[in-house]
Amino acid sequence: MKKILPFFTIIVIIAIIVIIFLSMSNSKQMVVLKEGNTTQTPLDIVLGKYQDSDCGMIIDNLDYVSQVVAPDGKTWFFHDHGGMANWLKDKAFKDEAKIWVRTIDTKKYIDGRTAWYSQTDITPMRYGFGAYENKQDGFITFEEMSLKMLRGETMANPVYKKELLGK
Repeated sequence: MKKILPFFTIIVIIAIIVIIFLSMSNSKQMVVLKEGNTTQTPLDIVLGKYQDSDCGMIIDNLDYVSQVVAPDGKTWFFHDHGGMANWLKDKAFKDEAKIWVRTIDTKKYIDGRTAWYSQTDITPMRYGFGAYENKQDGFITFEEMSLKMLRGETMANPVYKKELLGK
């Protein structure tokens, strides 16, 4: 009995840990991908329920969200436009994908390829790219934003941040 007791105790502790993890995973049910968006329109994001497809963080603010819809209707969600550009870079459907970005100035979803991007906003991942419907001085196109993101020319890069802010 003395030899079985430590073994039995370990089994009980492992079982308790497994039960705790399983109950936690069932309660969250995070959304990373939605299928069936054949109309390729922006979908409603429920804060705290959706997860960024690039970095995995929970989307808890709509200011810098974007969505990528593949031709087959699969939709991915992002809480920072820089992360969306990073995620999209090596996808086979990147040129055919519909990109929706929520704008800071008009608070609505617009085509991400026609949006204007600031470079110094304080975004969730600190890349600095805020989407705007109306052009302002210093704003760049989608192509420029994507290229700068892939080159590391973002506010997350201390050298580039200093250059952007003129300090």
